[in-house]
Amino acid sequence: MKHASVRLVAGVAGTLALVASLAVATAGTAGNQAQHAAKYPAPKVPGAAAIKAKYGGESITFIGDSVGGSHARDLALAKQFTKDTGIKVKVVPHPAASDASYSQLARVFSSKSSSFDVAMIDVVWPGAFAPYLVDLKPKLGKAAKQHAQGIVQNDTVDGKLVAMPWFGDFGILYYRTDLLRKYGYTAPPKTWTQLFAMAKKIQDGEQAANDKFYGFVFQGNSYEGLTCDALEWYESAGAGGFIDNGKVTIDNPKGARILDQFRAQIGKITPRDVTTYQEGEAHTAFVEGNAAFMRNWPYAYSIGQDPKSSKIVGKFSVTVLPHASGKSVGTVGGWQLAVNRFSKHVDASIEFVRYMTSAPVQKFNAITNTNVPTIPAVARDKAVVKANPYLKPEIASVMRVTRPANSLKAHYNEGSKAIYQGINQILNGRPASSVLPSIESKLERILR
Repeated sequence: MKHASVRLVAGVAGTLALVASLAVATAGTAGNQAQHAAKYPAPKVPGAAAIKAKYGGESITFIGDSVGGSHARDLALAKQFTKDTGIKVKVVPHPAASDASYSQLARVFSSKSSSFDVAMIDVVWPGAFAPYLVDLKPKLGKAAKQHAQGIVQNDTVDGKLVAMPWFGDFGILYYRTDLLRKYGYTAPPKTWTQLFAMAKKIQDGEQAANDKFYGFVFQGNSYEGLTCDALEWYESAGAGGFIDNGKVTIDNPKGARILDQFRAQIGKITPRDVTTYQEGEAHTAFVEGNAAFMRNWPYAYSIGQDPKSSKIVGKFSVTVLPHASGKSVGTVGGWQLAVNRFSKHVDASIEFVRYMTSAPVQKFNAITNTNVPTIPAVARDKAVVKANPYLKPEIASVMRVTRPANSLKAHYNEGSKAIYQGINQILNGRPASSVLPSIESKLERILR
């Protein structure tokens, strides 16, 4: 299957850093979405009467989100869209793991199926899926000018706007403020070594009363999330970005050292089964009060602040991830909305994407679901800023790092699989020196 090249431009990292510096987010799980429904209702659809006159009665299927309260958000927005336009929207959450979602979409596209009409796609997928996506520029090109242009460039392949920015993402560190104070710490850790030591001290103290408590949780499963986490470890250790300047560099001493350091923590300051954790397992452990530190995405802040699901409301904060050599980083994430070229309702689907990526919806998402807006004007909105005080200046200025999609192009998913499967083996006990050569060979074969 031939795909266009992934156009993940370097500007995405810088642009998302700018967006992140302005964006702030607040509580928003399924529970508190209902609680705040009256105060923060889903926005009405602009020009709904005209849309209804053209496409009312049509039905579309949306492959949406599944993390945290995101499915509830999708349902609320789809319900409002249907109410205003008469276009029925069936919302189907995608698999929790990004790579599993990729495989799901790839199967549908390869069979030229119209089983779904609109789908959310990862920031590293537009080039790979471009041949199967509708060019949105004729109808949404003007609206796209509101968004951070680095992301719009990422979503533009061979001059075609194949996806619209929906929300941004970046890796951050969550920590228990109450427990840091309890054990004599005045600030969160700056380095991984400090985190390991602090996590051990807090864990030893807390396990006396709670044998489920551990120092640190993260995304250690064999899936795309581990590629994101490990990229942060590598870049923060000066070990590079797996593939640098077109050359595979993953097998290097600094990389091996940081991976072995993490391997040594498994089952000591982490649950032994952290190597099976995705985002959901990590945030569950943290909000249930069973972890001192957590690496996750901004959405998890909303879970921690929801009194219906969290035991740590008001007892945690966020900061940049630690580093190993003086440079904290965060992996760039984010999701776009795209229309299936084989859809039988392309125009109705485009109107749904127009609504879902609009400024009012981005504001709604920021306030109710901790999603970072991709429209800078929304990120500066006073109501958004007032409702979202948690994003600190040091997070805004942290360096953003991108996964090697521009090198792996259409084979990104295959390359990432080689990375996360190998690193998961290391976390499960194998020395890095025995695994990294194999990962490097696989990546070199993909690049040939």
